[in-house]
Amino acid sequence: MDFDAAVAAVRREWLGRERVIEDDVSPSMLRRIAAMLDLDPDAYPRGAVLPPHWFALFAVESARQSDIGPDGHPAPGVVLPPIPLPRRMGAGRRMRILGELRAGDPLVKRAEVVAIEPKAARTGTICVLTMRHSYEVRGETIAVDEFDAVYREAVPPGTKSPVNAGTPAPADAAWQEAKHLSPTLIFRYSAVTWNAHRIHYDADYARDTEGYPAVVQNGGLTMQLLLDAAVRNAAGHRLSTVTARLTRPLHVGDRITLAGSAVTDGRMSAWVADAQGMLAAQMELGFAAGAA
Repeated sequence: MDFDAAVAAVRREWLGRERVIEDDVSPSMLRRIAAMLDLDPDAYPRGAVLPPHWFALFAVESARQSDIGPDGHPAPGVVLPPIPLPRRMGAGRRMRILGELRAGDPLVKRAEVVAIEPKAARTGTICVLTMRHSYEVRGETIAVDEFDAVYREAVPPGTKSPVNAGTPAPADAAWQEAKHLSPTLIFRYSAVTWNAHRIHYDADYARDTEGYPAVVQNGGLTMQLLLDAAVRNAAGHRLSTVTARLTRPLHVGDRITLAGSAVTDGRMSAWVADAQGMLAAQMELGFAAGAA
């Protein structure tokens, strides 16, 4: 079966399919999350309102060990559609925050396959998978999070994974924070999110199989750090929407700059610059009327 026919078959089988994951927003997990983010582990007792974007750290997938594929992800078809390309990376995200999440809440995530789109890109054939995650507390939807994952062809052994030349990050930041992407930080984030993708910890695999120069930073962690910084620098405003895009790989051990504009007319732009000043991620945030 050729690629187009294989993708068409996957679309027929998987579009609209939904998985439901139940979880509790437990104080013990919140202590681990807070400690990972260098916050007071005891700052979120039962009943405390959480930062608005932290819902995504709960109700994560937990595939059985026998279902893990050679790259560390669940094997194709176990959790996500069996798209016939071997490499998967996060690309973009769109969030709507509709309500509050509190420590101790019961949480339900509904994960729906909403799009599978093959495309021709500069680096070869790709396929973009879009998932919609809806988060509910006691029957009320508190957040909707859509994200795009890009599937790519394998690189020949010994070949470098292509990287775009990049564009310089904006130079007009109203705020900025430096961050070191230490190995312990990504280890703890991977543990919290139960992410075993080998490019995030196995240097030989990242280099020899996927063609990266070093262990790759987790894009979810990049977005988490940027969102945390943006919310800190928008004190008094209530986050309601986020649109984000990853534009350039980062690597564990890198030093990055989290930066952004001031809130103007309920909007903020934020971005990540790598050590060379190139744009690695960008984000547009919207804030609802009224104080946070």
